[in-house]
Amino acid sequence: MLMTIVGIYSFYVLIMIYTSVMQIGYINLIKRKTPVLLSAADFLKAGNYAVEKEKLSIVNTFVDYLVFIAWIGIGIKYLVEQYYTLSNQALMNVAIVMSFVVVNYIISLPFSYYEKFVIDAKYGFNNSTLGQWIKDTFISFFLTIIFGSLVVWGIYEIIANFELWWLWSFLFVFAIVILINMLYPTFRAMFFDKLTPLEDAELDSEIKRLMDKTGFVSSGVFVSDASKRDNRLNAYFGGFGKAKKVVLFDTLLKKLTTKELLAVLGHELGHFAHGDIYKNIALVGVMLFAMFAIFGNLPDSLYLELGVSKQPYVIMILLMLFMPVLGFVMMPVMGIVSRHNEYEADKTGSELGGSAGAIELANALKKLVNENKSFPLSHPLYIFFHYTHPPVIERLKELGMDVGYIEKSGTEGKCEADI
Repeated sequence: MLMTIVGIYSFYVLIMIYTSVMQIGYINLIKRKTPVLLSAADFLKAGNYAVEKEKLSIVNTFVDYLVFIAWIGIGIKYLVEQYYTLSNQALMNVAIVMSFVVVNYIISLPFSYYEKFVIDAKYGFNNSTLGQWIKDTFISFFLTIIFGSLVVWGIYEIIANFELWWLWSFLFVFAIVILINMLYPTFRAMFFDKLTPLEDAELDSEIKRLMDKTGFVSSGVFVSDASKRDNRLNAYFGGFGKAKKVVLFDTLLKKLTTKELLAVLGHELGHFAHGDIYKNIALVGVMLFAMFAIFGNLPDSLYLELGVSKQPYVIMILLMLFMPVLGFVMMPVMGIVSRHNEYEADKTGSELGGSAGAIELANALKKLVNENKSFPLSHPLYIFFHYTHPPVIERLKELGMDVGYIEKSGTEGKCEADI
């Protein structure tokens, strides 16, 4: 059984690396050809940025694989031995599982630092200081320890007291996922970003008029000081019921016109009108259910091969070790649903904007590509496994926009971009 588990994880890693290699090769081939949506210089820059990020992803995936082998080989057993003398079973479970989490968190830090202070800084995205990064990292670590310990304790109590523990654990974790979605804007404002009410009264009025068209009720429109970290453009809706907030990155206000900004919010309201947030939560629920159902019924022989007894802390560690694998398996399905939802949200957003709505949304999408230096083309296999949004070129086509032409490798002349 242990060899089967290792084999599945190894196959997952091979696919991950293979899709990244295909993506790198595709971008390196395309980035010097006829540019699409970007100037020639920015097209090349965006391609180089995407390639560097993907190379880092390959290294990260390989390191994660080595860490996985280490945990399976000796790591889990070693952790158990360090805390086995604790008399309080709940405390022992929390200590073992959170030690596992902390070790993995520390291993991830060099990759986070390199991405932000080497790659992002090189391409002009990073505005964060080292002090800001350390502060954010410490807060994230602190929150992970506090809330992670509570979740681990809750799952331990369920496993210890219920025969059908995996089902009750799923319901417990799924409830936490819903709670996180409700509280995300509040927690982000408390610990990371400063949210201030939108001061532009005219824009605020236009946004509320747009929200009224779809019945969206919020507690207000806020601006996040996201530019203190990087230059990317973004906006999000968060929360449930009357506690929902509309949050605009200050970078978005600086770069988009009022009509373009309203078109972006119209797209987000399209997600609300179609109930997409509930669909996404339901998909996450399916993934969590499958994960708990599988790991709640693993044979005892696996634990014997690992050299440990079948205890709650081992079950939780195995769940976390394999969560990326199951997420990767579910990603194509979730991606198909999500990409469909994006097209529908674009359609609703363009309709909310009136006769010029499609044009304004298309202009906003083009600016998002330009400002975020997003390479507009990707390998089909990479899209299948990784994309939650359709390629922006396909979105522009659906909006009736001319996206330009690019030369295809191995053909003469020029063909319409088709990825």
